[in-house]
Amino acid sequence: MTVQSVLVDTARLTVWLVLLALVFGSLERLFTLHAPKGRRALLADIGYFYLNGLTPALLMALPLALVSACVRAVTPDGYAQAIQAAPIWLTLPAGFVVAELGSYFAHRWAHRSPYLWQFHAIHHTPEHMHWLVNTRAHPVDVVLTRLGGLVPLYILGLDHAGGSAGMVPVIVTLVGTFWSFLVHANVRWRFGLLEQVIATPAFHHWHHTNDEHRDRNFAATLPVIDRIFGTLHLPDHFPPVYGIDEPVKPTLDDELVRPFFPPRRTAADAATPPRVDTAPMREGDPA
Repeated sequence: MTVQSVLVDTARLTVWLVLLALVFGSLERLFTLHAPKGRRALLADIGYFYLNGLTPALLMALPLALVSACVRAVTPDGYAQAIQAAPIWLTLPAGFVVAELGSYFAHRWAHRSPYLWQFHAIHHTPEHMHWLVNTRAHPVDVVLTRLGGLVPLYILGLDHAGGSAGMVPVIVTLVGTFWSFLVHANVRWRFGLLEQVIATPAFHHWHHTNDEHRDRNFAATLPVIDRIFGTLHLPDHFPPVYGIDEPVKPTLDDELVRPFFPPRRTAADAATPPRVDTAPMREGDPA
């Protein structure tokens, strides 16, 4: 990566930030769900927007390249040719489903593992939902979740599907990223039966709740996956409270460094287990 490429990417992100602010800022004003609270962490939110717009692609490039090379080395020629010859209208939906399943389990693992939760908790710290919460996440957490979705896609050779190398993962990532801004938005929209088919703000807001219904709705875009694995919670109202119990300073330096060195739990802490996935285990769930 050169200085010039960093400057170009930063300029591109700035344009996207302005466009997203115009779109979602307007929607949140017109269809406000909760009255906005103080935004003392706004600068940190913007910092995360740039940080997670620049670093994850760099961190994922090597592991994805290695996976792709290994898969090509062991994949039968007949299968590879069939995937490349398959029409994009077939391989793209397959890529979405495969990526969705992978990211579901990676996301749920981040809630179940006390160590990974230290990274993922950053995304759950906001006590008020808004569109920019989407990028308020530790880069390690972003990379692990995205790899969870993309690695299965690469293993199945879908990165070369439809005769256009790399287009399926690119489209899946772009659509998923834009949709994530929507489901975090502070809007009061409800979509009736459509909410059973595709993730909506109501669906994902319940993932950020801080009450007895937390640790649900892990899917990024397909609620049916949560239904299959027993983690769906979608009542007829929005959650009353958001955030987490653990105190975290809303500053980039503290949030970026602290997860690598989580505080040691004392005997007194044993009575209060760390917040991890409380959803019931089902046969086939990851340990």
